[in-house]
Amino acid sequence: QVAGFLRRELPIRLAHRIKDLDNVPLMKDMPSVQQVKSLYLQSFLDLLKIEKEVKTVEDEAIFAKVVEGIYERHSSVLVTMARGAFELRKAVREGKITSENGDDDDQPIPIADYDLMEDLHEFLDRFYVSRIGIRVLIGQYLALRQHPVENYIGMVCNKTSPYEVVQQAVDDATFMCTRRYGDAPEVIISGRLDLTFPYVPTHLHYIMLELLKNSMRATVDWHGVDSDYPPVKVIIADGKENEDVVIKVSDEGGGIPRSNMPRIWSYLFTTADPAIQEGMVAFNDQVDHSIDSPLAGLGYGLPISRSYARYFGGDMSVISMEGYGTDAFVHLTRLGNRRELLPV
Repeated sequence: QVAGFLRRELPIRLAHRIKDLDNVPLMKDMPSVQQVKSLYLQSFLDLLKIEKEVKTVEDEAIFAKVVEGIYERHSSVLVTMARGAFELRKAVREGKITSENGDDDDQPIPIADYDLMEDLHEFLDRFYVSRIGIRVLIGQYLALRQHPVENYIGMVCNKTSPYEVVQQAVDDATFMCTRRYGDAPEVIISGRLDLTFPYVPTHLHYIMLELLKNSMRATVDWHGVDSDYPPVKVIIADGKENEDVVIKVSDEGGGIPRSNMPRIWSYLFTTADPAIQEGMVAFNDQVDHSIDSPLAGLGYGLPISRSYARYFGGDMSVISMEGYGTDAFVHLTRLGNRRELLPV
């Protein structure tokens, strides 16, 4: 039954994204975006080769092998699309992208306008949320085919501990920060350390790692290497009457200028210098996220993290005090009574 649903649903979702990749302005000509489109097209064609009705155990085994191949093939799409954004940024900086305003003399697009291009951002929001959905559907199906794991139903852990996930993210972010700077701020976790709720731990880890590495990097940059760093603070809040599980990450890393606040949610904005971005373009990782990447890279961490939170009905917000620090709030819904957030 699950296989039959996926056989009907996945080609539809892939077709929508292929059409989107064909029509997105400016980015559609970037080599990395072309590469992603070819991956989606190959997966779409692979699914069409399978019978529409998955009736027998043998049919289901063949289908499972195909979707497992799709899952592995698409594992690098997150980084590859981010490379596409880098390639567009580079083309804009070099004046190779011109506005299509109908005039005889097309003018280069100013970088400031580029950072806030609404059509591109709407496309990338749709693309990434859809990608999360595709990977959740396939990942859940493949996980259900494996031997049962205690407290898990597929990818969903019925007793996800925010404290344990945050602690793992702290360890990973500390490793990354120490590798880059030789030291890292302490992280203090408080609140409902005993809390458990149904969620996908890998999604929560991605979100928390992104926030923590941003806070650590900001703290070290603001106070200087070899300083006595103020701690990064994580608070886990929950109550029986609370609508959401809320996690707050606070730092004293100097904050974000108010003019930059809209840009932190842009897939096309990064604080990393071009040399680091260039290095990330050569970074070839076959997973969605990794501790092998630098602390600042291709500039898609925060918006992707918000997409992960929003996929199951949650959200993320950031409040900053320039000259002092930043507070990030992650709102998570308890899984079980929410439908996935699907882009058009």
